[in-house]
Amino acid sequence: MLSLHTNNAALSAQSAISKTQSSLSTSMTRLSTGFRINSAMDDAAGLQIASRLKAQTSGMAVAMRNTQNSTSMLQTAEGALDEVSNMLIRMKDLATQAADASSTTEDKTAMQSEFDALGKELANVMKNTTFGGKNLLVGTAAVAGPPAVDAKPGTLSAKMTFQIGASASETMEIDLSANMTTLGTALNAATSNYNTPATAGTELVGTLAGTVRTETANATITKLAAALDAVGTVRSGLGAAANRLDHVYNNLSNISTNTKAATGLIMDVDFATESANMTSSQMLLQAGTAMLKQSNSMSSMVMSLLQ
Repeated sequence: MLSLHTNNAALSAQSAISKTQSSLSTSMTRLSTGFRINSAMDDAAGLQIASRLKAQTSGMAVAMRNTQNSTSMLQTAEGALDEVSNMLIRMKDLATQAADASSTTEDKTAMQSEFDALGKELANVMKNTTFGGKNLLVGTAAVAGPPAVDAKPGTLSAKMTFQIGASASETMEIDLSANMTTLGTALNAATSNYNTPATAGTELVGTLAGTVRTETANATITKLAAALDAVGTVRSGLGAAANRLDHVYNNLSNISTNTKAATGLIMDVDFATESANMTSSQMLLQAGTAMLKQSNSMSSMVMSLLQ
């Protein structure tokens, strides 16, 4: 039907051009950003899934850093205990030498001097080894003040909780507090200089009552052996925890890689397909524009009927 008021062909052409322009705009946006989904309008369900996966991978990335930091902390503590072990071995050697009848009183006095110095350094290492400004092995005591300072246990002296995943339930707990208490007791029993550095020790020279000297070097050997066992127990726990964290890190890395790949399948644009869509839309837009021009000439046919 020829009509001056309604040009159906032009309206159809305009509608087709509008749709083609929208499709072309979408294709150009996707190609320029590299993402298939740039707003919820593109794929509401896909965006929700991708957002959840992104949050998971982001949390896992932080958890991976947590495991590395925690491993470094445990390695710092283990290194300090390695030095403690070396000092205890030297102290045990001194006690073994002092317990022999060939050692004179002067020899034992010299050995006791070195023994006391090692005892003081044991206390220094145990009480002043820190990580990130916080004591690792032995904490700080409360101070009445002013200003008052609360007691702060060493990190290893309390239960440790490691955040090893993106969700609240993904934690790993390590409790070496009992072992650390045993270690502290053993060190205090092995050398009087552990808790009271200014004390002159008698572990090797013994105690003198009148003219009779009570020999204590042999008994000190047993105490030092117990301290070495306590150190070994704590180091074993630290090594086991560090190994667990290493496996956690590897697992998180694997999960993160695959989760990122899944997110990419949802969010990333297929450049080959979208380039073809853009070319098609460009051609349709050109054709629609040409047809709109032709449809606008139909009104002149009406005027020809009135001549």
